[in-house]
Amino acid sequence: MGIRTVVAASAVLALATSTAACSSSASSSASAGKVSLSYGVWDATQVPAMQKIIAAFEAQNPTITVTIQQTPWADYWTKLQAAASGGSAPDVFWMNGPNFQLYAANHVLRPLTDLHPDTSVYPPALAQLYQYKGVQYGLPKDFDTVGLWYNKAIFDAAGVAYPTTAWTWADFQAAAKKLTDPAKGVYGVGANLEGQENYYDTIYQAGGYVISPDGKKSGYADPAGIAGLKFWTDLVAAKESPSLKQMTDTAPLNLFESGKLAMYWGGSWDAKAFAANDSTKTAVDVTALPAGVKKATVIHGLANVVFTHTSHPAQAEKFAAFLGSQAAAQIEADTGTVIPAYNGTQQSWVKAYPQYHLQSFLDQLPDAVPYPISKDTAAWNTLETNVLTKAWDGSEPIDKAAGDLATQMNAALAKEGP
Repeated sequence: MGIRTVVAASAVLALATSTAACSSSASSSASAGKVSLSYGVWDATQVPAMQKIIAAFEAQNPTITVTIQQTPWADYWTKLQAAASGGSAPDVFWMNGPNFQLYAANHVLRPLTDLHPDTSVYPPALAQLYQYKGVQYGLPKDFDTVGLWYNKAIFDAAGVAYPTTAWTWADFQAAAKKLTDPAKGVYGVGANLEGQENYYDTIYQAGGYVISPDGKKSGYADPAGIAGLKFWTDLVAAKESPSLKQMTDTAPLNLFESGKLAMYWGGSWDAKAFAANDSTKTAVDVTALPAGVKKATVIHGLANVVFTHTSHPAQAEKFAAFLGSQAAAQIEADTGTVIPAYNGTQQSWVKAYPQYHLQSFLDQLPDAVPYPISKDTAAWNTLETNVLTKAWDGSEPIDKAAGDLATQMNAALAKEGP
């Protein structure tokens, strides 16, 4: 799923470090020798797959039972923050990249050191996402990368060859120009003001960075960072993308689904929705993102983590290890809902939607870059939207907006401390 960052306040989360261990499972333990664990998730569509995984785990561990606590995304982080602060968070729960460092830094998560996890079985950039100060706190569950979705009928009508994995920025820009048809209200692409699906990718493709590896410095004022942003603002200025106002009124995803965009930079998560939509079921396809100075796509994915105050650390770690196993990944892969993180199990997902070249998402893994995060990701995510809006709507030059964003982001990063 695409990232909509919701990060809890560190001051509140810090309370979890001083709270006595009283995990939600403590009162639900059965008779001696029996242990009951709670498992926090947010996506209701994945619950059936999670139940199958739990059944397989319980069959191997008859003294442990696991109960799913499903909380909708809109409430998940608020409730998790409150539960963690009160010492009653689920024993094991889903974690995402933007929130990870905050929870790890405030000792809400249990280090998985005792498991001695073999992280080589996951995409390197994904395993790295859930490391804090060199320690692994989460085992990757699934992942997503970004690809170039395109409407075949619009390409055919314009006489433009379908995009290939060999495409460069120049190829993409030339095609966007040819595919734009003002008379029909069709645009080459939607220059979405989104990081993960759009400008993060082009910044890395330009050889730049969003945040330095040590999490201390913004990369927006770097020439490569500016080039990655300019890729999109140039498309808006040339009217090869709808204006920011148009995209605010109607999201680029909806424009693409209604045949008003020839191309759409979207995630692997879009496959399920496109396959279920009569307008896109067979009308669209996907390939790898075009290359700038180099190839790059942002990778993100969920991880399973263990609550530091669980009453049953050994059993919770055992369950987390199973969730990160090949067996669990294969069960999830067979549902076709997400791409499992465990290497070698992804083909079932690819085969679930044979009308699309979904292998493109997997083939980009060698060029994948971890989703950019820090201890307070939300602070500068808000700045990105507020400051870059001025460049996207044409009221400010991109180099000025990028410089202002870098200055404000650096100030926000400085407040995070060591």
